[in-house]
Amino acid sequence: MLRADVAIVGAGAAGLSLAYLLSDPAPGRRPLTVLLIDAPPGPLRAPSRTWCFWECCRSWYDDAVTASWQNLRFRTRTGRIISSHIAPLRYKMIRSDDFEALTAHSLEQSDNVQRVEATAETVEGTTGGAHLYCRTADGAPLTARARWVFDSRPLGSLPAGRTTLLQHFHGWFVESDQPVFDPGAVTLMDFRTPQPARGLSFGYVLPTSPRHALVEYTEFSPQPLSKQGYEEALGHYTRNILGLPDLTVVSTETGVIPMTDAPFARQSAPSVFRIGAAAGATRPSTGYTFAAIQRQTQAVATALLSGRHPLPPPAYSARSRAMDAVMLRALDSGRVDGADFFTRLFTHVPTERLLRFLDGRTRLREDLTVGLRTPVLPMLRSAVELPYLPRRPFPCP
Repeated sequence: MLRADVAIVGAGAAGLSLAYLLSDPAPGRRPLTVLLIDAPPGPLRAPSRTWCFWECCRSWYDDAVTASWQNLRFRTRTGRIISSHIAPLRYKMIRSDDFEALTAHSLEQSDNVQRVEATAETVEGTTGGAHLYCRTADGAPLTARARWVFDSRPLGSLPAGRTTLLQHFHGWFVESDQPVFDPGAVTLMDFRTPQPARGLSFGYVLPTSPRHALVEYTEFSPQPLSKQGYEEALGHYTRNILGLPDLTVVSTETGVIPMTDAPFARQSAPSVFRIGAAAGATRPSTGYTFAAIQRQTQAVATALLSGRHPLPPPAYSARSRAMDAVMLRALDSGRVDGADFFTRLFTHVPTERLLRFLDGRTRLREDLTVGLRTPVLPMLRSAVELPYLPRRPFPCP
C-alpha cells in the first residue's frame, strides 16, 4: 500500500497546480509527501486544450504561456469595433501540453512528490484519512492511504440546478501564407456570427503571430453542434465574416463547458475534497476556469503547509453566484438577447472593471454600476422567479 500525507486524483490544471505548489515548501516548513494519481493514456485523460484568463502580474506558470495581450477587441453585430487597453491586466493563453511539461519538470525534481499512472475507482473516507482503490493500466490493483485527498476528476453528472446552458466551441489553430493577423490584440467576442434561437454565438480570435492564430466559434445554448456543424460555422466565420484567404488548419480543439447555477460540493468526506471544475471553479456566466483554479489551489496549499484544515474555498462569492444565476435565467428564458447583453457591457463599462467583475473581484458598488448597464426589468423579473424554479439534475456533456 502506498502512503502519503496528500493524495491528488487527476492531473489536469487543478491537480497539477496543487501538486506543484506542494512540491517545494518554504524553508522551515516540513515537506508533505504527495501522491499524484494520473489516469493512464486513454479516454479518462482529458484531451489537449487551451486555457485563457487575465491577471495583472507574473505567476509561476508564466513560462508555459503561449502568448499574452493587453489590447482586447469586441465586435458588435453591425461590425462596430470596441477596443480596450486593459493594463495593468494581461490576457494570457496557455496550452495544456505546455502546462503539463512545465509542471512535470518541477515534479520530477521534487523529493516529496510521487506520480503514478492508475485509474482511481473508489475513494473511501476512513478515520483520520482516506483509502484510494485504484487499478493500473495492466489491470493490477493499487491501494493507497492518505491523510488528505483532493479529487479533481470530472463529475459523472452535474448537481441539480435551476438553469444549465452549455458553452460549446470548436477552434482551429491556423497558419496563413500572408501576415493577416494582428498579434497585438485579441478579438474576445465577435457577434457578427449567426445567432441561435436560444442563447448566443460569437467568434474568437487569438493571434500568436502575423501568420498564426487560434480561431474559434463558440455558442451558449442548450445543445452542442455536430462535427459538421462546427466546421461549417468556422468556415463561414473565417471566409465570409473575417474575409481571410485560404488557411491551413494545423490542429483543432473542441470543448463543452457547463454553465449552471447548481451548487457544487467541495467536500465528500472529512478528509476528502474536490478541487477545480468539479468544485465549482468554472464561472457560470463566462465558462472561465483557470484563474479560479489558481486561487483555489493556492489557498489549499497554504492551508496544508501551515497545518490548517484544507477545505477549498468557494471559487466565487455568493453575490457573484447569485448574479450569474439571474443572468443565466434571463438568457435561457429569452428575456434578454445575449449579443445585446454583452454589447451593452463592453460599450458602457470600462473593460478593466468588467474583467474584474467577470472574475468575481469587484465590490458591491461596482457590481451595482455594472448591473445598471444590463436590461434591468428582464433581469429583475428573472431574479424574482428564481426562488420558485425547481432544481433538476443535468448529465455531464
